[in-house]
Amino acid sequence: MLTRVGKRLENLWDAGKAADMSEPEKLLYRSNLLGSDKRITNYGGGNTSAKVMETDPLTGESVEVLWVKGSGGDVGSMKLDGFSTLYMDKLEALKGKYRGVEFEDEMVGYLPHCTFNLNPRAASIDTPLHAYVPRKHVDHMHADAIIAIAASTNSKELTAELFGDEIGWLPWKRPGYELGLWLEDFCKKNPDAKGVVLESHGLFTWGDTAEDCYACTIDIINRAIAWLDEKTDGKEAFGGAVHQSLGVDERRAVAAALMPRIRGMVSGNQHMVGHFDDQDAVLEFVNSKDLGTLAPMGTSCPDHFLRTKIRPLVVDFDPAQNNLDAVLDGLPAQVEAYRADYAAYYDRCKHDDSPALRDPNAVVYLVPGVGMITFAKDKATARISGEFYVNAINVMRGATAISEYQGLPEQEAFDIEYWLLEEAKLQRMPKPKSLAGRIALVTGGAGGIGAATAERYLSEGACVVLADIDASALEATEKNLAGRYSKDVVRTVVMDVTDEAGVADAYAFAAVEYGGSDILVSNAGIASSAPVEDTSLELWNKNMSILSTGYFLVSREAFKLFRAQGIGGSVVFVASKNGLAASPNASAYCTAKASEIHLARCLALEGAEAGIRVNVVNPDAVLRGSKIWEGDWLEQRASTYGTDKDGLEEMYRNRSMLKRSVLPEDIAEAAYFLASDKSAKSTGNIINVDAGNVQAFTR
Repeated sequence: MLTRVGKRLENLWDAGKAADMSEPEKLLYRSNLLGSDKRITNYGGGNTSAKVMETDPLTGESVEVLWVKGSGGDVGSMKLDGFSTLYMDKLEALKGKYRGVEFEDEMVGYLPHCTFNLNPRAASIDTPLHAYVPRKHVDHMHADAIIAIAASTNSKELTAELFGDEIGWLPWKRPGYELGLWLEDFCKKNPDAKGVVLESHGLFTWGDTAEDCYACTIDIINRAIAWLDEKTDGKEAFGGAVHQSLGVDERRAVAAALMPRIRGMVSGNQHMVGHFDDQDAVLEFVNSKDLGTLAPMGTSCPDHFLRTKIRPLVVDFDPAQNNLDAVLDGLPAQVEAYRADYAAYYDRCKHDDSPALRDPNAVVYLVPGVGMITFAKDKATARISGEFYVNAINVMRGATAISEYQGLPEQEAFDIEYWLLEEAKLQRMPKPKSLAGRIALVTGGAGGIGAATAERYLSEGACVVLADIDASALEATEKNLAGRYSKDVVRTVVMDVTDEAGVADAYAFAAVEYGGSDILVSNAGIASSAPVEDTSLELWNKNMSILSTGYFLVSREAFKLFRAQGIGGSVVFVASKNGLAASPNASAYCTAKASEIHLARCLALEGAEAGIRVNVVNPDAVLRGSKIWEGDWLEQRASTYGTDKDGLEEMYRNRSMLKRSVLPEDIAEAAYFLASDKSAKSTGNIINVDAGNVQAFTR
């Protein structure tokens, strides 16, 4: 049966809370409320405005100022500094500069001349749409229920059926100066209207106060939701199901196999990050009879389209046959066919001044019985692209139930995607950080060195999967790092490096969460101290199991994933000075660490032909924040050197050639260097970070 549009929106306006707010503060309050629900608008989509009387900083006179969401903002999370402010009289004066629709893009260049109070927030292309609506407060939202109507072939008739004269309708027009004039003309001719539906785009509503405008927006969307529920009740969605979903674990297993392969194919220009979504709305669509008809039609709303590209790629997976091996074999041909189709679309639609062809790979991958995979330059963008396509699915569900769905005409879609104003925005984007798009798995991730290394990678734009056997320490580390770098870029998995199945599961987890992996930091560790005659077989085996076998297991799985992606990789072993220099009463530990170093050399030989680099960092005496320096090991080493706990770090510092303490951040810096392109021509190497120890010299 048709999945219903859902429960009504709640009016969340708190009059008591808003009572003492200024008009700009009420605008922000309204914006954040509207942006808090993706049924109202998607991330970064839509905009809000208010016309406010302000004191001119030069003349001291009272002037009308347009406060409107600035370029690139998100109404749900923005602050007051996210609004552009412009003199209304200057915006009105711009009408005298307008030379016609062929020249409307040049009007964007005049907007900075209208800036009020030297506000640095750039005005968006939608500014005229708000300026010329003759109402104090204006909302422009991309509600799924409204766009379902707007994207229907008979959207004008449907709008009239639902709203009568209360809400008007305007045909498709790319956002810009001309559309602003259209809205002004509509308002003058329809003074009692509360808003207007823009074909294939969204909804404009307005009011005399911030609260009235918000209430109007919520009411109009709720009426659309209720109407769609009534119209679609009892109807099958998308022609009904032709596939059945796999179980949750099976879906994730298929995604874990597909995502690294796709990632390798789409990361030619830059490393891409993936996102997997198997929510009910997605499964309903990918399992449906109409998938093959609707998916190639593309999305309608320009915001959807810019995030999800011209159309998705439907992967040739049959959940009934579970033909995963055949799909993996056929993926290169499918991806290449999509690229060729995209290049042909570019050639058909390009203009003499169009920007060069961009990345021809798909953003959205639909897998029957499994879900949706999206790839983008970072995790947040991949996730948001998926959210936008879910909005598109909701739109198609509603439109096909009440009418026929229509995507944007191909030429219109191209003219938005390759709009020179959009290209200028892309060119203003900051240069990517050095590890942007890279995915690292760090074992021992909750310890001092592991957490410091993760933070160093995060600071350079990487996504990090922290693996550790200590669940509580892992949770605390995740909370700390995610709080400072965002939840998108940090994941955790409880893992014992000696558990073969557990290690494989951790890499499958990384594949589903991020699309694969580029960096392994093998850092899990223990330490023990005992004379050889007091070293039990259990103690010896424990050292070898964690420090040698464990490093083998995580490296083996890393190599499998790196080879599946085909874009190289970097392995960094955190070994020890003791792997090169013998130490008294630590034969088990020193031998296991020496095993790590030699394993790294062997792996460097095996991985070179695939672009997989393997290098070693050798720390010494990293006491601060290190879990292995807690408890017995600390006491044992203090006893070995005839000192106490407090004196051990000072003893190590004085023992070093440089007379300096070694900190987790020092090891992290070496691990960053070896994982980054700065060391792209280095493999099989050892970097000692021990403040100088002649016994550990490699030559």
